[in-house]
Amino acid sequence: MSQPPLDNAAAQAARALGIEVTVTRHGRVSSLAEAAAARGVQPRDIVKTMVVRRGAEDYLFVLVPGDAEIAWPKLRALLGVSRLSMPDAATGRAVTGYERGTITPFGASTAWPVIADASITGRRVSMGSGTHGVALGMDADAMLATLGATVADIT
Repeated sequence: MSQPPLDNAAAQAARALGIEVTVTRHGRVSSLAEAAAARGVQPRDIVKTMVVRRGAEDYLFVLVPGDAEIAWPKLRALLGVSRLSMPDAATGRAVTGYERGTITPFGASTAWPVIADASITGRRVSMGSGTHGVALGMDADAMLATLGATVADIT
């Protein structure tokens, strides 16, 4: 079986934006604990990138720590909407170019707005790279600034 490339499109996109990234190839994992162990980080240092739909053809990336969940009332209040949803896997892939479990704002087919939980700031994080079994490590503050993320308490 062939190995995924270490320097994939997401890593290249992050570097093109001026973010220093470390690429880690660890193979497929089946849980947060397994992913954290394979990456040598704590579960909270893994950043999940989720696609959230707020309207027809209107999506955004929501970044939360691996050990947390979106607090939907907080996110709806922040966005000033009464309804949000998560698209199915096929729609998520169609609007980002990435499969669920690998989604990242870097190199996505559309540069959707980014909302990030405030607990991500101030440390080094690991996130999806658009390729199963490959992770991108980076400084959270640099990542959030570069993406123009809105940072708020959303978990």
